[in-house]
Amino acid sequence: MMQIHHIRENYTKSSLSETEVNQNPITQFNKWLEEALASQVLEPTAFTLCTTGKDLSPSGRIVLLKYVEADGFVFFTNYNSHKGQDISYNPNVGMVFFWPELQRQVNIQGVIEKTPSSVSDEYFYSRPIESQIGAVASNQSAVINSREELEQKIKVISESLKIERPANWGGYKIIPSRIEFWQGRANRVHDRIVFSKENHSWNINRLSP
Repeated sequence: MMQIHHIRENYTKSSLSETEVNQNPITQFNKWLEEALASQVLEPTAFTLCTTGKDLSPSGRIVLLKYVEADGFVFFTNYNSHKGQDISYNPNVGMVFFWPELQRQVNIQGVIEKTPSSVSDEYFYSRPIESQIGAVASNQSAVINSREELEQKIKVISESLKIERPANWGGYKIIPSRIEFWQGRANRVHDRIVFSKENHSWNINRLSP
């Protein structure tokens, strides 16, 4: 059996200080995202979305970020999915980006809301037609009898003259109240700079690693 407790990675690529970060955490996030894109990290827009449902049991899954706006982070999904049902019960969510190639994490907490229908329409119709068909065919998170059943449904929809965005598919925006930037450092003495929103302004503090 592998002795995974012996695995060690010493982080030495970069550092982060209170004087280096932008005073606006969204701007700072965009800077790090641009560096992740430039470094060609694997899936730079992927993040773990954490939700809590009626049973108070936490649930996480990987989601792809599609837009960064001045006040939040936007992704798209099926509103009837497991995460959609959790969100309808509790709009307080968490999101975590991890870019191991840069030895960085961004941990975000906030409240989530649906985007306007116009935003959902614009993004839906910008997707490849195959992705549009998949969104229509999939009753996300629901039990199905077989892969063949799903593929037959996709075949029927693909023969339609027009594909329309389902009413239960669209965007969510996460409006952050807390954003923590984590930069790996040597000997586990990491840099952690956290932004906390208070009265519409951001407080900046360093956290112990």
